[in-house]
Amino acid sequence: MKSFFRNLGPGILVSAAFIGPGTVTVCSLAGVNFGYSLLWALLISIVACVVLQEMSARLGLISGKGLSDCIREEMQNPVIRALTLFLIFSAIVIGNAAYEAGNITGAVLGMEAVFTTVSFEIGALSINIWSAVIGAIAFILLLLGSYKKLEKIFIALVLLMSIAFILTAFLTKPDLSEIFKGFVPGSFDAGLLTIIALVGTTVVPYNLFLHASLVSEKWNDTKHLGMVRKELIFSLLLGGLVSMAIVVCAAASNIESIEDAGDLAAGLEPLFGSSATIILAIGLLAAGITSSITAPLAAAYVVKGCLGWKGGMQSRKFKLVWMTIIIMGVIFSSLGIKPVEIIQFAQIANGLVLPVVAIFLFWIVNQRSVLGDHKNSLLQNIIGFAVIALSVFLGAKSIFNVIQNL
Repeated sequence: MKSFFRNLGPGILVSAAFIGPGTVTVCSLAGVNFGYSLLWALLISIVACVVLQEMSARLGLISGKGLSDCIREEMQNPVIRALTLFLIFSAIVIGNAAYEAGNITGAVLGMEAVFTTVSFEIGALSINIWSAVIGAIAFILLLLGSYKKLEKIFIALVLLMSIAFILTAFLTKPDLSEIFKGFVPGSFDAGLLTIIALVGTTVVPYNLFLHASLVSEKWNDTKHLGMVRKELIFSLLLGGLVSMAIVVCAAASNIESIEDAGDLAAGLEPLFGSSATIILAIGLLAAGITSSITAPLAAAYVVKGCLGWKGGMQSRKFKLVWMTIIIMGVIFSSLGIKPVEIIQFAQIANGLVLPVVAIFLFWIVNQRSVLGDHKNSLLQNIIGFAVIALSVFLGAKSIFNVIQNL
């Protein structure tokens, strides 16, 4: 047991990355708007996350490289390779910019729950001071390379919030029969965008790139494959349990709508009473800053792998990528759009980008030249194909609905 906990790392970081402001917001919205009826979608999202992240972790361990590096090296046709890398490059950079805006906005929600909103003008653009502060914190931590030293503190704070939601879910004494009914799949048309957002907040596309790199740095021998899988499953199931607890808390709180952190905090009131807003503010701030660091870092690794850049985190090109993502996140989070809407949009964007990344991951883990005997088995391919088919279906249906409403 001691050995297991000593080896916790990449999986916990992936889990902490998706238990961010987006998860709290989207799961709360699902609970408020649809009660327990979308728990089935969340369960499928968790299974999909385990399946895809296992592929990513296995790729990192066996190849010793990141996902984008492997794709660039395996694509033989220069034209197809260029188009593929451009597609991945665009999807991740744009998706991470939206996700970064959601991360920063989530941290801002936490700040604004305690302090007042303050803005300053830059030409015609109004920048929320708290967005700039959160962006600056992420910027400085990445610039100094000291984010790893603070990572344990952030993860501890996020875990504190997670434990709070699980305890609160028990204290609300929900109707168990209604919860069990929520795991029976319903219509995709009812809450389609919320379903996509639940998938997007659980199976985060950039985590598929980040996880492979983290595993390749922590382990370098195939004998650790069993540990990698155990650590991954433990971490993601814990994260999934927290997500479900948030849905239960929100569904049982009798909130009619969610506009700010005060509404989100209502789900914690059975446990913390009048202190619920402060507790949630700390959790959102920690979750927002943690994700505000990992998102631009992952984007930089993706671009580095796509373009074949040499050097590590200290190279100028690498720094330029994550700096750009942070700046875009600060600007997008200050556009005057309701914070909850920004966070929900970021999760929907993730859900739409996911099929693109998942398809390329599925292709690369079937290459014997990369994984040898550890390439996907028939069962893994069947499950993986089902996950990708579902993500493509949800994305296509969402786009079709948008076109119909034009």
